[in-house]
Amino acid sequence: MDPRTEEARPIDGAPGPAAARRAPAPRGPLSAAVLALVTAGPPGDATAGPDDGGWADAVRRGDPWGEDHQLALHLCYELHDRGLPGVHPGWEWDPGLLALRRTLERPFLAAVREAARPVRPLAEAVERLLTAAGDGGPSAYLEAEGERWQAREYLVHRSVYHLKEADPQLWLLPRIHGPAQAVLMTVTFDEYGAGRPENAHALLFARMMADLGLEPAYGHYLDAVPAPALAVVNLMTLFGLHRELRGAAVGQFAAIEITSSPGAARLAAALERLGAGPDGTLFYREHVEADAVHEQLVRRGVIDELTATDPESAEDIAFGLAAAEAVDDRFAAHLLDHWRAGRSSLRSPLPDGPG
Repeated sequence: MDPRTEEARPIDGAPGPAAARRAPAPRGPLSAAVLALVTAGPPGDATAGPDDGGWADAVRRGDPWGEDHQLALHLCYELHDRGLPGVHPGWEWDPGLLALRRTLERPFLAAVREAARPVRPLAEAVERLLTAAGDGGPSAYLEAEGERWQAREYLVHRSVYHLKEADPQLWLLPRIHGPAQAVLMTVTFDEYGAGRPENAHALLFARMMADLGLEPAYGHYLDAVPAPALAVVNLMTLFGLHRELRGAAVGQFAAIEITSSPGAARLAAALERLGAGPDGTLFYREHVEADAVHEQLVRRGVIDELTATDPESAEDIAFGLAAAEAVDDRFAAHLLDHWRAGRSSLRSPLPDGPG
C-alpha cells in the first residue's frame, strides 16, 4: 500500500461511502521533513534531533503563521489524535520527533503571545467577549450576503476541528480537579452526544457536510485548508498537551462556548437560506441552545471555581481568551478578505468556487 494512503475509517453513521485518507502534500521544508521522517518506517532507537537536517535554521527563517510551519505542527499533533496514514503509531512518543515538535511550538506560542496583546484582566476579557459575540464576522457575512460556495468553504475550514469535536479539550480534564473538573466533564459529555452517539457533534457536522455535497471523511480536505484555519486547531492542541498551559486551555475553551451561540444562530439561518436541508442546519441549531447553557456552565462552574481556589490562574485563563480571539480574528480576516474580493479562501477551490 502507498504509505500516503489508507482507507478512511469514517465517523460511525456518517453518510456516503468512505473516502481514501491520504497524508497531505508538504508545503515547505518543515512539513516535508516531518513527513519524510515518519513515513520512513517505525521509529528506531535514535531519530533526528531538533538541529538535524537544518530544522532549527528552517524554523528561524520561516513564518510561524505560515503554511509550512502550521502544517508541520499539525502533522506532529495529529499523531496524538487519529494518527497519520501509513505512519507507525510509535512515532507519537518518539523523543526525537517530540524535540522537533517543541522546536515548532516555541515560535508559534511566542507569535500568539504577541498577537494576543494586550491581555485584559479576566473579568473585563469575559465581559468583552460576551459583548463581541453578537458582532458578526464570517457568520454575519454568510447570513447577510454569503453564497452557497462560501458556506461550503466555511465548512471545509471548520472540518479540521469539528470532525473531532471536542477531542483537543479532553487533554484538559485530568489537569484540573474538584467542581471545575465535574462541570467541564458535563460540558464535554454534551459534545459527544450526552450518551446518544447519534447526537455527537462530530457526527452532526459530518451529516451537515454531506447535506451540502461535501465529503465528510476525516482529513479529506486537509490539503485545501490554509494556515489560518490550521492555526485555530493547533492552538487548541498546543494548550491541551501542555500542563503548564492548562489555564490557557480553559480560556480557549471558554472563548468557544461564550461566543458560539449567537454565531451558530446566524450560520443556521444562512445555511437554511442557501438551501440546506434538515441535516444541513441541525449542527448549528443544536449549538444555539447547547452553547447558551455551556457558556453559563463554563463561566460559573469552571472559571469562577478555578479562580476562587487558585487566584493566580486568572492571568493564564485571560491569556487563553485573548489568544483564542487573536487566532480566530486572523482566520476571520482571511475568509472575509478573500470572499469580498470574489476569491476562494481555500488553497484549492471547490468545484463550485471561483478558480
